[in-house]
Amino acid sequence: MAAPRSPLSRLFTVLFAGVLAGLVLAVAALPGNLLLGLSARSALGSYAALPASLKTPATPQRSYLYANDGKTLITTFYDVNRTDVPLSEIAPVMRQAIVAAEDRRFYDHGGADLRGLARALVANVKGGGTEQGGSTLTMQYVRNVLKTDPTRTAEERAAATDPTVGRKIQEIRYASALDKSLGKDEILDRYLNIAYFGSGAYGIAAASQRYFGKPPAQLTLGEAALLAGLVQSPDAYSPISGDKDEALARRSYVLDSMVATNAITAAQAAQAKAEPLALHPTPQPNGCTAVSQGHDDWGYFCDYLRQWWLTQPAFGATVAEREQALRSGGYTVVTSLDPKIQATAQQQATKVYGYDNKRALPIAAVQPGTGRVLAMAVNRHYSLADNPAGQANYPNTVNPLISGGASVDGYQAGSTFKMFTMLAALESGRTLSTGFDAPAKLPTRYAAEGPGSCDGHWCPANANPDWMDGYRMMWDGFGRSVNTYFVWLAEQVGQDKVVEMAQRLGITFRADSDAAFAKNDARNWGSFTLGVAATTPLDLANAYATVAAEGTYCTPVPVVSVTGADGTKVPVGQPSCKRVLDPDVARAATDAARCPVGQQSAFGQCNGGTATGVNDILDGRPVAGKTGSSEQNSTETFVGFTPQVAVAGIAANPDDPADSVGSAVQTKVIDAVARVIATAVKGQPEKAFVAPSHDLVGNPHRPVERPTVPQNQNDDPESPLDRWLNRRG
Repeated sequence: MAAPRSPLSRLFTVLFAGVLAGLVLAVAALPGNLLLGLSARSALGSYAALPASLKTPATPQRSYLYANDGKTLITTFYDVNRTDVPLSEIAPVMRQAIVAAEDRRFYDHGGADLRGLARALVANVKGGGTEQGGSTLTMQYVRNVLKTDPTRTAEERAAATDPTVGRKIQEIRYASALDKSLGKDEILDRYLNIAYFGSGAYGIAAASQRYFGKPPAQLTLGEAALLAGLVQSPDAYSPISGDKDEALARRSYVLDSMVATNAITAAQAAQAKAEPLALHPTPQPNGCTAVSQGHDDWGYFCDYLRQWWLTQPAFGATVAEREQALRSGGYTVVTSLDPKIQATAQQQATKVYGYDNKRALPIAAVQPGTGRVLAMAVNRHYSLADNPAGQANYPNTVNPLISGGASVDGYQAGSTFKMFTMLAALESGRTLSTGFDAPAKLPTRYAAEGPGSCDGHWCPANANPDWMDGYRMMWDGFGRSVNTYFVWLAEQVGQDKVVEMAQRLGITFRADSDAAFAKNDARNWGSFTLGVAATTPLDLANAYATVAAEGTYCTPVPVVSVTGADGTKVPVGQPSCKRVLDPDVARAATDAARCPVGQQSAFGQCNGGTATGVNDILDGRPVAGKTGSSEQNSTETFVGFTPQVAVAGIAANPDDPADSVGSAVQTKVIDAVARVIATAVKGQPEKAFVAPSHDLVGNPHRPVERPTVPQNQNDDPESPLDRWLNRRG
């Protein structure tokens, strides 16, 4: 059943009929073979003269994002929902159905079926109800390519469907030239991959998924006939958004046509006609806010990948070109997201704070030695949905809470920054045995006023003098998170060297005030070692991953591979790494970082830590890390690492830095990060840390002290009610 045509189409038909009236009369009397010869000779075109888009179609295609297993679909990006597939992956009944429905003489004519065109013209001039077309599959293909070619102007694309005799003759010429050069199966393949089937589905692959939730190779006879019937009037006949009865009537028409072409028997057609309309509508996700239901936490990783993509010259010279490439280039992107690690990270983040809590626990996991980002989780839905009144960014937000950027500068990470001081000191030639009799308060050279000052100078204090004061070396200074030891050490090395070390390991200063301090006055940034600069879980995890990789820094990357629509690997996403630390320096820092998590250094110098429960969660597996708490316990942080993974989590209120999360949550943050590490290393061979050389160990010259306080000491106190839960780092 053909759809009624517009008055403009009728006018074109009459005009075209008048121009070709003589041809119509002549054609009716010509023998078949002579007609075919006339068709070929009248093409007046050659393959060489064809537009480039007809030789190599630049049809927009959907890009797919998968997890690191290459199978778990995260989402897709598209302007046009299309994915090309070879003819071998299309069910034979689908090929037969489209030929029967649209061009029964497809395998007999030379691209432009003059006999069929003449028949349609005569019928249309005589009238009698519905219009007849006359365009072959090849002519329809030409029209579809020219009207969707992204390399042509809007005017040129519109001209591809102009109701003019000149346009129709040009279409015939192009079709004849293609037929002589490509072969029927190639033309059929191209047609099936570009035709519009309604409901936003372009090409048979998208249509098969959209209507039936299956690949085109699995289409049944009834399903193929239904889809073939849609192309004449896709939106009107679509059984999803159009007229289901019309769709079924068109299915019957196609099945009868298949009987007429001997593709199927009458019995097969009758059986297919009797089948009920069994749709399985499958919307295709589009973009990061359209990830599959129940996995909207993947949206944060997806958004990070998109931001990375927009910086890659391989996808275009400008940001706009790269965005368009993602949405129309037909790329297959295997990302670095590990579904198991992500699931644990999301579970742990929401265990500490629920989705409807104003406070958040963003967590990031990075693979040392490659920089591949394995997980990005937070107790938020990645969604543009409205939030309840008074709740600015929870439970829904698309702000990059884990990676930073846009309006997110990050969060203070407290004593985790002592790692950068220790590295700078070791690099300067100092050893792990560098000792200092750490006082409860340390007057410094930095001018300051207020409660934290001593005679007009900044005067940092230890949180728990009974546990932190006294003679300390790097091992127990780091393990017990002794503020006065590390402020003293930073003064010996030079604060600018500590700031430079942090930047070398990938700490980015997104806050304007931090960036200005780092650039103009780093030498006087006395509190930097206590983690007053804003950072993100991703930056922090990657910085510690550099230590885990024995000094090899790798730029964070969210992909494993990117493949173009033609199957060619795009040269992006490979690890971009460089050595930024002497391996021995990194090994020495790691040896000291065994102390906070309840393990022992290679030289037996650990005597207490702020996160000793980590050792039990990892069941004694080699691990290192550091806790951190900011002023007034505004944030609580833990970052841990093994040779295979580094994970960081920061508890904070992203909308209100003045809202202190409190010291009590630190144990929960430690537990959450440790369990993400446990998932990441499960099933992997246990890998030991390499001990540093004696050159960086020095000569410990006092007996090793043993723990005298309970385990898991909080390293940034506030409440005087419980000294052991109030450790300031």
